[in-house]
Amino acid sequence: MKQLMGGARRRTALVGGAVVVLVAAGLGTCATDTWPFDGKDTYCWGAWKEDSGPGFLSREALDEDNASRTSKETAPTPRRQRGQCTVSLHSERVGSDGDQIVAETKITVTYGPAPEGAGQRLEWIDGYLGDRAMPLPDGLPGATDGKQALLVLPEGCDTRDGRPTAVTLDTMARTVYSDTTMSADAGLGGSQSVARLLVAVANRAMEKAGCAPAEPLEAVSPMTTLPEEDESFFTRACRIRGLEFGKEGRDLEYQVGAVTRDFQSCSVRTQRGDGRYFDALMVAQPRFSALLDGVTGTKAPARGWRGTGVFADDYKVVRADCAGRPLTVLMLAPSLHETTPYFTAFANAVARRVGCAPIAPGGSSR
Repeated sequence: MKQLMGGARRRTALVGGAVVVLVAAGLGTCATDTWPFDGKDTYCWGAWKEDSGPGFLSREALDEDNASRTSKETAPTPRRQRGQCTVSLHSERVGSDGDQIVAETKITVTYGPAPEGAGQRLEWIDGYLGDRAMPLPDGLPGATDGKQALLVLPEGCDTRDGRPTAVTLDTMARTVYSDTTMSADAGLGGSQSVARLLVAVANRAMEKAGCAPAEPLEAVSPMTTLPEEDESFFTRACRIRGLEFGKEGRDLEYQVGAVTRDFQSCSVRTQRGDGRYFDALMVAQPRFSALLDGVTGTKAPARGWRGTGVFADDYKVVRADCAGRPLTVLMLAPSLHETTPYFTAFANAVARRVGCAPIAPGGSSR
């Protein structure tokens, strides 16, 4: 551990499961097996380096009085297929009125298998793939909205029970005043930067876990962007026939997310409070489809539906064949809003767009 106070930096590095302590008193700096001995700190198993681009890793982030950057790491191993690293920024200053202002940022990376329970897994997937999330570049099975991200790892990292392993990135950034707390920019640098951060840490995590592929993963192509911004004046959401909300749409807004052969999402929220009203997602990318293995049951969810699926109180999920590969549609929304007609419209619209037979009853392939 190296600690510098007053515009300070502190970090804890776990290397090979052992804690390596070097005292920075002109004797040297902390070295890892990935970066040259240049005096710059590294984080998340050596995947990220100080001053490597994103704002949260810059020296400028420590220019505030009483500023510090800390990290905590637990690396995965061949015997323990779980790991986590956290990079935190903390600063304090006194405002013009004499009140203390505290700024906090936390970036958390988690390596591990998809949740075991069906409902928990679907909620977990929806948290990373819906709303404003867009697919990672270069065909990588992942997505990010610039604040959080998920990447499904190659099959060689799957658990013994067949669940895929993933790397996720989550952020929290806020400024705390005496009378209120406001969200802030975490300094990740946008979706393109997040994609590169995620791939870099995934490669290091797979090396630690002993399941790294022969060639490391890369994210070099530009990220695709949202097809349109959120819309708050509408009757038909996401330009899908059957998603008409009438007068109630006056208090809602929708966001069209990814619209590709592998993904499509539609998110409808209440304008005040950002409450979830209707979230639907289509997944056809093979590794993402593997995340949904075992959660769609063994029979049709209801009369007239094609494929297999489950209609539970807090989620609906259906998987059907589409041109030789599985296409899965899922919906998560509070049970207060019975949105099966909306889900039906979304499922058939997606199937029609990618050239498949209708999934829900009453659909038409024309």
